[in-house]
Amino acid sequence: MILGSSESEERQRERRFVSAEDVARLAGVSRSAVSRTFTPGASVAPLTRDKVMRAAEHLGYQVNDLARAVLNNHSRLVGIVATNPELGFRAHLAAALAKALIQRGSIPILINTGQTEEELLAAQKTLIGHRAEATIILSGSTPKNFVDLAHRNGQSIVAIGRSEPGADQVRVGNTAAAAKAAEMFVRRGHRLLGIAGSHSGTPSITERETGFVQAGKALGATVVVAKGQNTDYAGGLEAARQLLCGDDRLEAVFCVNDQIAFGLMDFARSELGLSIPNDLAVIGFDDVPEASWLSYRLTTFRQDPVLMARQAVDLIDRRFANPDAAPFTESVVPELVTRLSAT
Repeated sequence: MILGSSESEERQRERRFVSAEDVARLAGVSRSAVSRTFTPGASVAPLTRDKVMRAAEHLGYQVNDLARAVLNNHSRLVGIVATNPELGFRAHLAAALAKALIQRGSIPILINTGQTEEELLAAQKTLIGHRAEATIILSGSTPKNFVDLAHRNGQSIVAIGRSEPGADQVRVGNTAAAAKAAEMFVRRGHRLLGIAGSHSGTPSITERETGFVQAGKALGATVVVAKGQNTDYAGGLEAARQLLCGDDRLEAVFCVNDQIAFGLMDFARSELGLSIPNDLAVIGFDDVPEASWLSYRLTTFRQDPVLMARQAVDLIDRRFANPDAAPFTESVVPELVTRLSAT
């Protein structure tokens, strides 16, 4: 059935959102009285407020935050920019950030972007165009003018797990944790070590790779490096083939995240018949929920997504209160969780 123009317009009117004018009409007050009622700190008579609130509840009215953002040139939107946010620890961190931002009264917007300069700039322009209050970066190497463009538009930047000049940061002790993994292996008599990394080249992954290699060599161990294409399960399978199918019989492997560790462990046991930890000790990084599964029982370094989300939100508040201050930094010390894979 094809609707006539008048009937179609009527249907559109039926679907529209309840407006402040609707509330004012039902409450018998002015439009400005409705606006003042929903503006924190604004002056409004108790009787008027009561009329407006009862009318709003009856109609199901909600404040138009987008309209307020246009008027104030500022919104409660906070962008979360991530590559593959559905994978591994990043998924848990994105979920924790969304929850923390909602509790703060913000509206989180997740932008699933690539790692190229063009993709990251496009994400940023989208957030600035919607007058987002802040951007939280979880991955990718930001372009040089990323932070400057944000600052010129009054938008704060929080980088998690990376050092970003000019941005507020939640730093993770990647290098120290990787060095601790090497020390643990050597202390338990392992001298031929491997590291399963990836070609992603993200700051966190690079810090873990470099920290392990340097510490292992300084302790007199031989360190063999292998990298999968991505920092995921498939990348772990690739790295395992490189590390475990050669002439060298590795004794222990540090994996730059748990997803890689899962792929490496499955390959070692299913394809090569190795026993973990008897034939090969394995340490991961992140402590995602699957790390405790009976199939893996992975020794790994724990990052707390709830703590990191809380720190990121705190940085947004501190920047709002001190817009001209030097960059703020919060630090996270990953905790070693010992399980069966490296006892």
